This record gives sequence, C-alpha cells and structure tokens, in this order.
Amino acid sequence: MHVVVNAAVSADGKLSTRRREQVRISGDDDFARVDHLRAESDGVLVGVGTVLADDPHLTLDDQGLRDQRSARGDSPHPGRVVVDSSGRTPLDARVLDDAATTYVVVAEAADPERRAALASAGAEVLVAGEERVDLSDALETLAERGVDELMVEGGGEIIFSLFEAGLVDELSLFVGSLVIGGRDAPTLADGTGFVDSFSGLDLREVTRVDDGVLLRYDVDDAGSNQ
Repeated sequence: MHVVVNAAVSADGKLSTRRREQVRISGDDDFARVDHLRAESDGVLVGVGTVLADDPHLTLDDQGLRDQRSARGDSPHPGRVVVDSSGRTPLDARVLDDAATTYVVVAEAADPERRAALASAGAEVLVAGEERVDLSDALETLAERGVDELMVEGGGEIIFSLFEAGLVDELSLFVGSLVIGGRDAPTLADGTGFVDSFSGLDLREVTRVDDGVLLRYDVDDAGSNQ
C-alpha cells in the first residue's frame, strides 16, 4: 500500500484554531488539487476526531472526476476510512451515507452493540488491535479489500500515529499565508511527539498554489535524525 498524507496548515503549522473550528487555509486551486488526489486514491482516511469536529463527507466534488473513475471501472468515490478505536463515530455522520463504501476501524475492546449499530448505519466495521486500533493491521486489512492507494486527510493525532508507525510514504503539505497561533491549536502531527529520533523527509517539489506554497516530500525514515 502507498500512503500519502495531505494537509493544509497555516504559516505557523496549525491545522485550525484552538477551538478546533474549520479555517479556510487554502483556496480554490488547492481544493481542486485535493479533489484530484482523492480521485486517484482507493481510500481516504481520517481519525474519529476529524469526524466529530468537522463531519466531513470525504467524497469528490468534481463530477468529471467521478465520471473518470466510473469509466475505468472504479466506484465514483474512493472508499472512506475512519480510525475509531472505541466506535465514537456518530450514527448520523455524513461518512455513513451510501455515497461510498465506509470502513470504520475499531479495536477489539469496542462495545459489540456499538459495532452492530455502526454496521446498521452503513459502515463496514473492521477490527484491528486490542485496546486501540493497530494501524499496521488496519492497513493490511484495507489492502486485502483493494485499497492500494490511501490518502490521509487528518487530523494531527492520526497523522502522528502513522508517522510513528512508519506507514507514511509521502507528505503533501499546503502552507497558507496566515498565522493562527495558540499553544492548544492542533498541528500537522500532534500525539506524544518524537524525542530521540524523527521521521526524515526528502523535499521533492515546491510549487506556488493560490496565495501559499505546496511542499511535496517523500518520507525517508532511513535518513531520520538521531
């Protein structure tokens, strides 16, 4: 499986405000780029925190892109993946509609009744890990279901966890021309953070997009700082 993390951050590296409200960081050109990246993916992954905060739909906006996917024999939208250890995804979340297949990945400790409720609401419930989702196992299970190209859209906790597990192949990062600030505002990679070693990145491309810059990196764990 090939895993691409895509995110938009402020010039000071924030995903949103300390209130965790949506902020328009990029513009129309970057939105179109993200739609193309989704269209090239077999699955789009978020953590449950993103579902709770933003209630995203995670589908393609561009009808032309949906038609292109259908023409090559794919579903109009990529599959949607929610990493949700305890099964907190709301039963009326937009990702649980019938626009696309949705995988909700829970841990074995998740309440069986909650798992059943999520399945009844439209999710294909996958189990990986005991108390918390084991991301390596989860991605293996998704690969068995035909997810070869996986796009990760956040938030900071799940992005850090994927880097920590060594599961990220590329980082596509739009840096917008604004400062959000706030020690409690979410960043690209939250979680516990690295201390002794760090995920190394190889800068592949720098492009001006809208009023910001798109940075594209290959992940090079072998080149991590020690």
